[in-house]
Amino acid sequence: MSLFKSFKPLPVPKDCEGLEIRTESSVCTGEKIIGFYDPVSKRLLCSELVRSDEDIRAFYKKYGRDPSDIGHK
Repeated sequence: MSLFKSFKPLPVPKDCEGLEIRTESSVCTGEKIIGFYDPVSKRLLCSELVRSDEDIRAFYKKYGRDPSDIGHK
């Protein structure tokens, strides 16, 4: 058993493959969320709450993506 495990990114969920990562902000509360944007349903899938830019970087890292390659809106 190893004490130090290397980070292994999660695979992108099947229903989110090929979708872009996007952030959205609530008009009422200003709350920001990040997730995979589905242009057909116009919804974010697998969304998570964003409190800081660190949360955005963590979301990209979680799925093995590079935030400099794909711009978030």
